[in-house]
Amino acid sequence: MAAKRTMTFGIVVGNRGFFPGHLAKTGREEIISLLEAAGAKAVVLSPEESRHGAVETYAESQRCAELFKKHADEIDGIIVTLPNFGEERGIVDAIRLSGLKVPVLVQATPDRSDAMTIAVRRDSFCGKMSACNNMMQYGISYSLTTLHTESLASSEFQADLEWFSAVCRIVKGLKNLRIGAIGARPAAFNTVRYSERIFETAGISIEPIDLSEIFGRINRMKDTDDAAQAKLAAIKSYVSTSGIPAEALLKMAKLGAVIDGWMKQTNVTVSAVQCWTSMEEFFGVVPCTIMSMMSNDLIPSACEVDVPGTLSMYMLALASQTPSALLDWNNNYGSNPDKCVCFHCSNLPKHFFVQAPTMDYQAIIAGTVGKMNTFGTCVGRVKAGAMSYARYSTDDRRGVIRGYTGAGTFTDDPLETFGGAGVAEIPQLQKLLRYICREGFEHHVAANFSNVSKAVHEAATRYLGWESFIHGQTED
Repeated sequence: MAAKRTMTFGIVVGNRGFFPGHLAKTGREEIISLLEAAGAKAVVLSPEESRHGAVETYAESQRCAELFKKHADEIDGIIVTLPNFGEERGIVDAIRLSGLKVPVLVQATPDRSDAMTIAVRRDSFCGKMSACNNMMQYGISYSLTTLHTESLASSEFQADLEWFSAVCRIVKGLKNLRIGAIGARPAAFNTVRYSERIFETAGISIEPIDLSEIFGRINRMKDTDDAAQAKLAAIKSYVSTSGIPAEALLKMAKLGAVIDGWMKQTNVTVSAVQCWTSMEEFFGVVPCTIMSMMSNDLIPSACEVDVPGTLSMYMLALASQTPSALLDWNNNYGSNPDKCVCFHCSNLPKHFFVQAPTMDYQAIIAGTVGKMNTFGTCVGRVKAGAMSYARYSTDDRRGVIRGYTGAGTFTDDPLETFGGAGVAEIPQLQKLLRYICREGFEHHVAANFSNVSKAVHEAATRYLGWESFIHGQTED
């Protein structure tokens, strides 16, 4: 899997002159220390650039904004920290003048009930409301900590920082995103239709390529091509290929090498692939292992040219920094109303399985196109663990992007079936299923071993401007 990225935050330290200035000084020092301990970087004024390195006057706002502009490409989000009441105008002016369109988290440090003298009283409890009121007036989108006031050293703020980091990664990761659509959607799958134009209004571009172009490039590629041989070695290292014909493995390797080259050439980040049945009929393998390998490297690849599915996978992967899969809400699990079977054929990433997966043939379509044309699936049992799920699609009638997200658990309940499958337990599952059907969402859902649904929902609603339903949670 890819290495986790280092987060960089612009820090606005609030201060108001007739409140204790030493609180601004120590508050600045504390948040810098906390971020360093978390492996993050802070972009913040120094005590030489402003009083205590905080922001109060318009001139200090200007200096803070200029600092942020210099680091605009690095800054993932802004944290407003209020060690005392803070000067609301200075805070919002600094953010507005910076021109940054990134998530903003507002944190206020609590007072101690046994330390309420004029020398140490903070009033951050009140100041946070003023800061938020001004952000509303200035049209600045912002996020809130779980508790109204939180100590920077508290476990609550540690959790909020992780949550906010996930929000920032989603927002930054979707900026100018380019999704590769490899092939046409299967004719039988109206369900994966979507609007490129609506995605374009959100800054997400779709780069299509016909399967004939992919096959043409493969036909021109020699068996000894360095990229093909490197991909062949990677496949054999990634999954057990015992019993798989060498000819099929070489086809997969060439397919993977060509897709890699095309994605690099076109600056495409993630992909969705026409995985049946043209691939099997006219090329002779399934692309599942190649797609599994990409998803395992945090480069999601969805089947059936489900571009919204890829987008949903990527949101979860950005938030958690772990691989996502695209699954079908596929079967009931006995008579338990809160459990279901999630399944795909499978291109699930290796990260999802209890044990290392094995390569096999695609059992569902083998009867139509022949077993020898369907080698390349990654099969195994989905492991137990925390589950976040998400689905965001275009609503073409209303011209919006909308979706849902939530949390559940993959269980170790017994299951004997083919492909890549697992049992999911989701509180009030029947309510969720009714929502999916009533709202006309697809049967595909992105899933991830994490607890990031709240971050996905926050990014979607607060910063991307999408409609989002979070199952089992009270709306903020």
